[in-house]
Amino acid sequence: MKDQSHGPFSGFTPECLTFLHNLAANNSKAWFEAHRHEYEEHLLEPLKALAVELAGFMLSIDHDLVTAPGRAVSRIYRDTRFSRDKSPYKTTMWITFKRQVMEWRDAPCWFLEITADSYRYGMGFYSASKETMDRLREVIERKPAQFRQAVAFLGEQDTFVLEGERYRRAFRPDLPEDLQCWHQRKNLYLVCNRQPDKSLFTRGLADDLRSGFGMLASF
Repeated sequence: MKDQSHGPFSGFTPECLTFLHNLAANNSKAWFEAHRHEYEEHLLEPLKALAVELAGFMLSIDHDLVTAPGRAVSRIYRDTRFSRDKSPYKTTMWITFKRQVMEWRDAPCWFLEITADSYRYGMGFYSASKETMDRLREVIERKPAQFRQAVAFLGEQDTFVLEGERYRRAFRPDLPEDLQCWHQRKNLYLVCNRQPDKSLFTRGLADDLRSGFGMLASF
């Protein structure tokens, strides 16, 4: 059921990007409070509306995903307790569809992230444990033909690319490069990187996300 407390998603506005740009230059409580209405109107409410718009589709992919906008949309406040950077606010906002807290690090997450000059969306592991990545490596080693078949769709499209931090040294230097680029990852995600475009400012963004996430669902 859709959350009726938020209006229908109709796209972001250029003011959303302007707000993030200005926040990066004026990252203080006084400035933020003076511009809170801009944050709520141009960033927070559209993010919540988009989360509601996508909720049913995401649950059709994985019924264990948390889709409530209050959980899926990131908070703008930074946790500065253990950081040298004491800037109180994030200059990047995102939607993340993930499983319950105890499970999410070792299950794929689906995301949309917006900055002042770009946005991206995709699916992958934000902070997978080595045990999870070791299981992936085992599949690659034991069933290379099946793994190649599972990722063959990447070569047939130009929306998503493979990213994620890699170990400096390969675990299996003998593996061919097409397998090595997966096997050597500390974490991985498939992502579409975009500059602000027409899609970002219309409800067509929701259609792009459904199409893209649907492309990744079987993998």
